Amino acid sequence: MLNEVASAEKVAVSVMLKAYKLMLTAKTMADTYEENKTVCSKYVHSTSRGHEAIQLATAFQLKPYDFASLYYRDESVLLGMGLTPYELMLQLMAKADDPFSGGRTYYGHPSLRREGFPVIPHQSSATGMQAIPATGMAHAISYLESQHLRNSEETPSVVLCSLGDGSVTEGEVAEAFQMAVLKNLPIVYLVQDNDWGISATGKEMRAMDAYEYAAGFKGMQRMRVNGSDFISSYEGMALAFQYVREERKPILVHAKCPLLGHHTSGVRREWYRGDNLAEHALTDPIPQLEKHLLAADISQNQLEEIAAEVKAYVQQQYEKALAAPNPDPSTFDQHEFAPTPVTEEKGNRTPAGGEKTIMVDAALHAVDDILKTYPEALFYGQDVGGELGGVFREAALLAKKYGDERVFNTPIQEAYIVGSTAGMSAVGAKAIVEIQFADYIWPGINQLVEELSKSCYLSMGKFPIQSLIRVPIGAYGGGGPYHSGSVESTLLNIRGIKVVYPSNAADMKGLMKAAFLDPNPVVMLEHKGLYWSKVAGTEDAKTIEPDTDYILPLGKANVVQHASEEQLRLGNTLTVITYGMGVYWAKTASKQFEGSVEIVDLRTLNPLDFETVVNSVKKHGKVLVLTEEPLMNSFAESLAGRISKECFQQLDAPVFTLGAANLPAIALNVELEKMMLPNPDKVAAAFDELLNY
Repeated sequence: MLNEVASAEKVAVSVMLKAYKLMLTAKTMADTYEENKTVCSKYVHSTSRGHEAIQLATAFQLKPYDFASLYYRDESVLLGMGLTPYELMLQLMAKADDPFSGGRTYYGHPSLRREGFPVIPHQSSATGMQAIPATGMAHAISYLESQHLRNSEETPSVVLCSLGDGSVTEGEVAEAFQMAVLKNLPIVYLVQDNDWGISATGKEMRAMDAYEYAAGFKGMQRMRVNGSDFISSYEGMALAFQYVREERKPILVHAKCPLLGHHTSGVRREWYRGDNLAEHALTDPIPQLEKHLLAADISQNQLEEIAAEVKAYVQQQYEKALAAPNPDPSTFDQHEFAPTPVTEEKGNRTPAGGEKTIMVDAALHAVDDILKTYPEALFYGQDVGGELGGVFREAALLAKKYGDERVFNTPIQEAYIVGSTAGMSAVGAKAIVEIQFADYIWPGINQLVEELSKSCYLSMGKFPIQSLIRVPIGAYGGGGPYHSGSVESTLLNIRGIKVVYPSNAADMKGLMKAAFLDPNPVVMLEHKGLYWSKVAGTEDAKTIEPDTDYILPLGKANVVQHASEEQLRLGNTLTVITYGMGVYWAKTASKQFEGSVEIVDLRTLNPLDFETVVNSVKKHGKVLVLTEEPLMNSFAESLAGRISKECFQQLDAPVFTLGAANLPAIALNVELEKMMLPNPDKVAAAFDELLNY
């Protein structure tokens, strides 16, 4: 245990004066917002009032080569780092020149890449969620140091993760703490405890505070500081940062501080605080620092001069921000994705003398090529390391080849597996991760939605997240209700991520490499029933293996089977729009309708190659959209609606759809499974009805 250091003599007067000026700046900003609440409360904001001491003490420890993950009350950290009130006010008022998001996200939600400043990636408002990306940053630093891609002696980078005490009860914070101690990661967890979570008190929310809770994570160094006293806070944070820089291990600092402002401008303190406000005012950081300064021979007149100077400065900054331009509405859709460098197919898809390979091996070879070529790449997930190399052997021998720092097992923590990739990307590591089965992705959805999908858009393109998330998916042979699900429609309702679904070995290899090089989050869905081409009718999933340089852009559909010219001339054709296992159901069924069936394999579900879809539909006039998912409210039904609108005048029949039965899970018994899922016979029946419509 590290003990509090509280000796005033150890803090220079110049540092105390700097802190005092910034404390008054933060207070004057909060007062200005309250005095002008008609303007300033148009959008919800929080201030750091009461937390100034611990936040400034923390900011003064940060170096330009550090990384910070802050929470929505950390405006004093930003001031201490060197941001101006004007810059923060631009965000408060959602102005065009808001340096973090261009008016897209709330006050106190920074995302900053600026010379001379720590890197601050985007993080959401979801309390506690930043703990995982922040720990991912520390994980990336540790990994890059292990590969000698980052010099820890010259620039021993530290990650700061700032949390409110209420957020520590989140399960994802526990996942972050577990990985931090398991991997000995260089991170400072600062927990600011003001005993409130909106209107709920600490006693209502938890049986212990964060300091006590952290004792359960073996290897987590801990410290308490008086967060309302700048001297105690500064000395404590200096010791904490020194520990992490030198030992490269995590520490948690618990800082008790008052809450003197509103929880947010939308939840006002007078509604529920009562006498508690007066109690908290007794530990206001500003009068406490004034006493230290007076004891250090700073006169009362000097303090009053500083206060007057700050008041005039903040007012000038406010008026300047008020006059600043609003965003151009026409820019509303910019930065959904960062541009990808992969825009055309390259390499040899079918090299002379090449041997056929199964999909699972094509994926293995693609990851092997990536790890060989890009030292910043690493691969992790449940059971992918060690001897097993994945439950499908999709990572076989990679850990032995590249070492346990690069290919390793994680705890059963889907949220960490997904969310840590955001932190990895911010630091410059490039993570490939795996969720063991699609049915287990749900604990990771929070991170995928809140932290990964929104980052590029809300940071105005500063923090796209390079993240390749592999997900074995689909049903065959009695996998049962927790190993057979299809989840693509849920994923496709998450904006800001790409979703890929290869159906054969060549596509698997080419798309895997394109997905890795894409600077955006990519989820690659890999059908387990196609991995080995053992399921009847899936022999074509086994293909000649492309060469090492082969790459296939995302968003390019493929017509894998054409109708004959004769049947087309007779008007006796249809097209099937499908992906994954649907390609093989359609191929098998089409043998009963020789020359009459065109099959479009989408390959990528987002971005969708709608142009190829439309061209095929208009060519044939009849279309079946085929999916393995339960059909109701699915991606397939949505696509059918788009086709109906775009191709209405060329259609000779309604758009047909076929999918699984609308049930909540896939039964274990193989006969029950068959009843639920599409199959070639069901597809053939749909073909017959459609061709004879």
